[in-house]
Formats: sequence, C-alpha cells, structure tokens
Amino acid sequence: MAIDFTSEQRLDDGVLEREFTLGEIPGTLWTPESPAPAPLILMAHNNGLPRKQSRLVARARHTAAYGYTVATIDAAGCGDRPRSAADEQARADLRRAMQAGEPLDEIFESLVGSLVAKAVPEWQAALEALLALPGIDGPVGYSGWTALGIRLAVLEPRISAAGFFAGGYVPHAQREEARQVTIPLLFLLQWDDEGNPRQRALDLFDAFGTKEKTLHANLGGHTGTPWFEVEDGDRFFGRHLK
Repeated sequence: MAIDFTSEQRLDDGVLEREFTLGEIPGTLWTPESPAPAPLILMAHNNGLPRKQSRLVARARHTAAYGYTVATIDAAGCGDRPRSAADEQARADLRRAMQAGEPLDEIFESLVGSLVAKAVPEWQAALEALLALPGIDGPVGYSGWTALGIRLAVLEPRISAAGFFAGGYVPHAQREEARQVTIPLLFLLQWDDEGNPRQRALDLFDAFGTKEKTLHANLGGHTGTPWFEVEDGDRFFGRHLK
C-alpha cells in the first residue's frame, strides 16, 4: 500500500508539512529544508488523541527543523477515526470511575490494551510505506506514547532508539515486554503527574532491558514537560540516528 499525499505547505521555519492517507489511515509528514535524506522519527500521541493536537505538532515541527523527517498518524480509535463500541464504553466507564473516585486500573487495562493492539499494525504499515518514499532514510526513532512504543520497540527491528513519555497507563502486557526493549532509551517523567503514579513509572524504567537508558524527571503535572526536553530529545536522537 502506497502513501497518497493530499496537501502540502512550506512553513515559516522551512519545514515542509504534508498531509497524507495510507488506505484509511490519515497522517502528517514533516520534512526538513535540507534536500539530503534524513532519519525518520515516528511521533505518537497518547491514548486516542488526534495527530493535530497542538503540543504534538509543535514537537514535530521543532524536530523536523532540527534535521529529521517526522511522521505521525491517527491510528485506529485515534483522532477523528471511528471508535469501537467497546472502547467508547470503556471511556464512559473511566469518566464515571474518575468522578466517583473508584479504582481505575481494570478500566485502563481494557481501554489502553485495546488501543495498542489496534494501533501497532497500522504504525508498522505506515513505517513500511514511509521508508519507501524518496528522501527518507534509516535508521528510525520513536517518540511519544509509552505503551505503544514498548510494543513497537519489541516487534520492529528498524526502530533504533526511542523516547518515551511516562504519562498515562501502561498495560501489564507491555510492562512484561519492557524487559525485551534493548534499544537506547530516553524516559521522561513528570514528578507530579496526576495520571501516572510516580513509583509505577520508576518501576517501569527499572524494568527496561536496555543497557543504555536515561531518566529525565521534572517537577509538574502531566502536561508540564519543559520545552527544553524536546531539544534534549533531538540531541538524544542525534547520538543514535545520525
């Protein structure tokens, strides 16, 4: 299956932004101004958020201006794509449980596990199609949603380094898989993240099997990751992809 570009615009930082479709999968590709082939970074968003979410777009543009090709997609159940009745019920149960102060683990397990299972094959299809485009070169990096990234890092040998955001819930299956992650890893933790218990994130970091892993912890809540971490992430990928 080939990528079909539907629009393009040259942004004021020189980055070329192109919207595309891959079958039913919508995506966005940002490429740097340089004509030389650039390493590819897959940039994933958490738990069903749209690919056009402003924080993700800002990260993608900055990383592309730094000299990488950056791609994201709305995988199944994400953005404006249809969501299954089971996923919608899980979201409704989650909202109700949060309002009532009830335990959330079982609901998160069902919802996030389902999203990861559906998203992985679509991200792999996108990776295959993206690497077939002119001007995109390996190796490949991954940045973003931890639960999805763990599964991709285990299954996809073309991913050479990863940056994970320790926000949201990581299902038990991916926690077990973390021991199989052997690529260089940068793990970002918000110390006061209301949606991600600190000890659970620290235990996950400890479980990763790679011998090259770095933990960056900053004060603040879930959406308070400092902007300089984007710049540090670009340098991290520079050590392993360039």
